[in-house]
Parts: sequence; structure tokens; C-alpha cells
Amino acid sequence: MVSDSENYKNLRTFFNEEYHSLKTYTQSRIDDASDRDAEDIVQDVALKLFSRPDTASPIHNIAGFVYNSIRNRIIDIMRTKKEQVHIENDMETKLSRFTELFYGKSDNGYSEDMKKELKKAIINLKPVYRNIIKAIDFEGYTYSELSMQTGIPKGTLMSQRHRAIAILFKELETKKETKN
Repeated sequence: MVSDSENYKNLRTFFNEEYHSLKTYTQSRIDDASDRDAEDIVQDVALKLFSRPDTASPIHNIAGFVYNSIRNRIIDIMRTKKEQVHIENDMETKLSRFTELFYGKSDNGYSEDMKKELKKAIINLKPVYRNIIKAIDFEGYTYSELSMQTGIPKGTLMSQRHRAIAILFKELETKKETKN
């Protein structure tokens, strides 16, 4: 069993030898944003790892543990940033854009009935389909970001969204025919 002092020594050695690689890895994951600094993220993770309580389990794979910690920190930062967006105004705009997928372009906007029907159809989707529509079309995640967070391959996410849109289209077509 590895003692805490050995964990500390191994972490210190790893960070000293791999600091530049850790910064490069982090920067490659956040290069889309200027408000995040790779060095700050690496230092934040290092601080948390060096501050681990004495009762924490020993680290057997230092490199894997550190890289996973950095990846998780990046996900937390991305999630926090997404939550800071002004949701109400943004959601209405996104709903209108999403509505265009089903009803085409409109010069005078969409009726509230059309939006309500779309909202109901989205709510009635299976959770896997509803979640992909919410994440991509309303929360602004890219397939890459979502794939990194969930571990689901981008191609699978694209297929799920495609199926969800097909289900929504069929549902809305059925409602449209019954109203005519």
C-alpha cells in the first residue's frame, strides 16, 4: 500500500516533469475560449490533488489520475459557463430557430400554438432523444463537447439527434394533418 507521503512525492515528481505537457493538454481542450487559462486549470487541479485528505485512497496510476482530474475540471468549467448564459431570452430565440426545422422559414415569426406543439413533442420524446435535442439545440453544446462529457461517440450523438428530429417531424406532421 502506498503511503500519503509517497503519493505526495509521486505527485510532486509527476507535476515537475510533466507540467508543460499538462498545460499543452489542457490548452488543447479549451482553445475555443480566451477567458480560461490552461495554467490556472493545471494549478487548480494540482492544489486539489496536493490537498487530498490523509484518508484518501492511494494513487496507483499517477498520470491517469492527474489527466482525468484535469479533464473533469475542464468539464466543470464548461458546464458552469453554459449555466451563466441568459437562458430565457436565448431559449425563445433557439426555439424559433428549431421550429424552422419543422415549419420552414417564416417572415412574421411562429404562432404560439406551433411553439407549444413543438415543446410538447420534445417533452414527450424518450429521455435519450430529449436530452440530445436540449443539449445541442438549446444549450449550445457541440457534439465534441457533449462527447467529451458523456463518453458517447460523436457519430452516435449525431444519429440520436437525427432520430429525435425524425420523430418530432413525424409527430408534428400527424398533428398538422389532424388540424386540417
